[in-house]
Parts: sequence; structure tokens; C-alpha cells
Amino acid sequence: MSLVPDQLRYRDSHEWVDPTQAVSPVGITDHAQAELTDVVFVELPKLGAVKAGQQVCVVESVKAASDIYSPVSGEITEVNNELTANPGLINTDPYGAGWIFKIKASDAAEAASLKDAAAYKAMIG
Repeated sequence: MSLVPDQLRYRDSHEWVDPTQAVSPVGITDHAQAELTDVVFVELPKLGAVKAGQQVCVVESVKAASDIYSPVSGEITEVNNELTANPGLINTDPYGAGWIFKIKASDAAEAASLKDAAAYKAMIG
């Protein structure tokens, strides 16, 4: 059973964003990291403006490479450089130390249009 925190919002492509923060962390869900298995490399995104749904970086595991999409439009203000040395943080703490980037959203309504925890749980079964 995957962990799905209630305060987060979720994309169908398994990224999460925390809309309760002015500069929101973004990562991949517990379900996604479990599907990928051992994450071995993270290509971090570039700082700057992005649109919702834009491919911003790549997470590679022993099984596959997975594109990561921005859940909302805005400005990427920070990346998690810890992932360069320890990409496995995505596996061990996907909603904490395993965040990938932080974004200052340009439209709060975009996060509201993403799946809430109940809808995401229903999607992943």
C-alpha cells in the first residue's frame, strides 16, 4: 500500500506538489518510486520558468528512465542537489528528503485542478 499524503496534489504521471507552501516542493510519489525500483541517477531541472505538464528532468532507475513533468506553471527556484550524490533519497523518503525541485507557482488554481489524495489513491488502486 503506497503512502499518499493528504495535503499534496498529484498528476496522473505520478508527480506531487505541496500547494500549501508559497514555494512548493515537487517530487515523485511513493507509488512511482516503488514502480521504478532503485533510483540510480537524477538529471535535475534547470532553474527558471516552466509550464504545467512540461518535461523538466529525468529520473533513472535500474529498470527504466522516467521523464518528470512540472505539476504546475511557475518558476523553478531550487533543485535538490543532495540527489546528485544520493539519488536513493527518492526511494527512501519520496515526500521528504527526496524532493526534486521547488517551484513558485504562477497560478494557484492549477494545483487545485490536480488529483487530491483520494483521487490519486483511486487511480493507483
